[in-house]
Amino acid sequence: MEQIAYARGLRRTQTRAGAKLWSVLRRRQLNGWKFRRQCPIDRYVADFVCIEANLIVEVDGATHSTMQECERDAVRTRTLESCGFAILRDTNAEIAENLDGVRETILAAVERRLSV
Repeated sequence: MEQIAYARGLRRTQTRAGAKLWSVLRRRQLNGWKFRRQCPIDRYVADFVCIEANLIVEVDGATHSTMQECERDAVRTRTLESCGFAILRDTNAEIAENLDGVRETILAAVERRLSV
């Protein structure tokens, strides 16, 4: 239950990049694929999830470039992959500068996951 409350809080205080990406993923705008935001999975809260494709999209800010954060991200990725998900990481800068490219990359990843 604690994780659900945490996820709800994250939805209310989303980052600018997260809000921008959510604007193109919500309401099945990505070729009809349903995404959830701030979705609890295992002991983590994933930024965006397409359950049908078992795909998680993570939005990484500047703090994800430190050695400590990279190590945490690696553990997080292994845990989420062990739950059957593929992880796609995009940076705040990528979303701000090339939202169409990020959208196309996510769409390609969804389609690739479903064609396997």
